[in-house]
Amino acid sequence: MTPLSLGLDFVPIWTIILGVGVFLYVLLDGFDLGVGILFGLAPDTPSRNLAMDSIAPIWDGNETWLVLCSMGLLAAFPIAFAIIIPAVYFPILVMVLSLIFRGVAFEFRYRDREHRSLWDRGFNYGSVLAQGIVLGAFIQGFRTDGQAFTGSSLDCFTPFSLVVGVCLVFGYALLGAGWLVLKTAGQMQSWARAHGRWAFLGVCASVLVVSIWTPIAFTDIRSRWFSWPDFVLLAPVPIVTAVVAWLEWRTLNRPDSEVGPFIGAIALFVMSYLGLTISLFPYVVPYRLTLWQAASPPSTQAFLLVGTLFLLPVILMYTGWSYWVFRGKVRADGGYH
Repeated sequence: MTPLSLGLDFVPIWTIILGVGVFLYVLLDGFDLGVGILFGLAPDTPSRNLAMDSIAPIWDGNETWLVLCSMGLLAAFPIAFAIIIPAVYFPILVMVLSLIFRGVAFEFRYRDREHRSLWDRGFNYGSVLAQGIVLGAFIQGFRTDGQAFTGSSLDCFTPFSLVVGVCLVFGYALLGAGWLVLKTAGQMQSWARAHGRWAFLGVCASVLVVSIWTPIAFTDIRSRWFSWPDFVLLAPVPIVTAVVAWLEWRTLNRPDSEVGPFIGAIALFVMSYLGLTISLFPYVVPYRLTLWQAASPPSTQAFLLVGTLFLLPVILMYTGWSYWVFRGKVRADGGYH
């Protein structure tokens, strides 16, 4: 008897793989993008060098998860891929180009010292652009006719998606500040902690705005959170989020807390991701197609799952090893200690 003959449902498995993959990309690439966002505010060249050195050994490996999630979506949910990608074509294009130029700037600033200010700006700007607009466009949904996208590639640029874009910049900046608090010391650490407080206030304002806007604008989300008994069952989510935010603020204001700001930022992302999942599940194309309606045939999912289950442990092992090797503080006088 094969899994297919038993009628095994592979959709939940692929949903978990892609869900975890998306979160790991947002978390891991998020903090090094956050360092890039704060990089433009660094007071001097030694501070910028220290910020860049803190992510130099691991930044490119973090983007592995973006490739995995993109190919996984294409393979496991091809109908969703065919709708989402045309709908967010322009912000995806800007995001990819910005990530490419960011990587180029990362390498060239060490080798082309005469134009270092240009590469510094490229690294900073490339860290800021586009990702939040994709998320905002996804939440607001897409115009479809059956299983075909019928909207315009410019539909993604709305006030809501632009606000979400700004929100994600604040979130990444908070992650980046937490990383710098963890990895640096002295004046640089104090600088990161101060900017982390400003980013935290931006995150709180962003969460408040989006939490009010989404149930007002989207009926499905409003009914999910405010119908009975969901209102009571889901009440712990905002309560826990508020507690996590309070603890994050405390750690940002405690000079002896080095791990706390980064852990608190991660926890805030976990709660936000949980809230987004609750709002949209089981849709993979919001309000149009569920995960099961957009899934590829079980035979395709089973075939691809075999290779993915071999690949995932390899990615996790080399990612974990790289973080373990470079686990200490980064110093201006010679890398990690």
